[in-house]
Amino acid sequence: MNSDALIVKTARETLEIEAQCLQALYQSIDQDFVDCVNAIYSSPGRLVVTGIGKSALIAQKIVATLNSTGTPALFMHAADAIHGDLGMVRPYDLVLCLSKSGETAEIKVLVPLVRNLGNPIIGMVTKRDSYLGQQANYILHTPIVKEADPNNLAPTTSTTAQLALGDALATALLALRGFTPKDFAQFHPGGSLGKRLYLSVADIYPKNERPAVVATDSLQRTILEMTSKCLGATAVIDEEEQVKGIVTDGDLRRMLEDVPDLQQLTAADLMSASPKTISKDALAVNALNILRKHSITQLIVEEDGKYLGMIHLHNLVKEGLI
Repeated sequence: MNSDALIVKTARETLEIEAQCLQALYQSIDQDFVDCVNAIYSSPGRLVVTGIGKSALIAQKIVATLNSTGTPALFMHAADAIHGDLGMVRPYDLVLCLSKSGETAEIKVLVPLVRNLGNPIIGMVTKRDSYLGQQANYILHTPIVKEADPNNLAPTTSTTAQLALGDALATALLALRGFTPKDFAQFHPGGSLGKRLYLSVADIYPKNERPAVVATDSLQRTILEMTSKCLGATAVIDEEEQVKGIVTDGDLRRMLEDVPDLQQLTAADLMSASPKTISKDALAVNALNILRKHSITQLIVEEDGKYLGMIHLHNLVKEGLI
């Protein structure tokens, strides 16, 4: 077998083994899992997640997911715990221990210390009859037949199962808490993800110019308004500033191609009478969806039909929504 074929064969076998593990994990969700979720949900304390080696890395990810979805959690390395970090465990906290074997030396030292403090222990473990499985108050079972590496040694399938079960734990708690996108935004204010959840049209349009003409304004006046306000378009409004239409650079090009005599043209001749609009209170990502759906670059912002301003695709690019 050549090297390319070996690479493909090994990769596919790895994914197949891990997929089978996840299917077994799916089937293993039972009353033990429900009891564990309910214990965390009803606890007035936090969830302290601990492990050693690769399990410690998975524990950190689980903590990050829990915190971002409304369940207070913190990471405690099992080795550091027995050298002072156990002090971070407070009354009413639950301690989640990750261990494939449930027989790791550090876990065997840590578990009695946690029990002496009176804190409930959740064991995420493959072997229910292991030391951790027998000492834990609650079990999160990760049924592992074999690791995915050719030597059945490197933590691969086992860490995949831990990661997936951690996600299941977090999402079950999220569902119980009724955690909403608005709640999620409070924990993710930075980056494009956060902006998609909280940035509104009102945060953007006031930064732009407010191009506007009335229906009787001349072609020259309309062009000057479009070019001077740098948005490639202008709203057409009436005396009460109600939106009557929009003139875009595309409208202008089409009219220039079709009409030989431009002297008598007004904004009313150029405008599209049914412009796409959006409320100032709408999320900016909704504005982006409208622009994409209709293949346009400008959107009129209005309130009760009254013209407030305009939002441009470039604004959304600048905000990092694209």
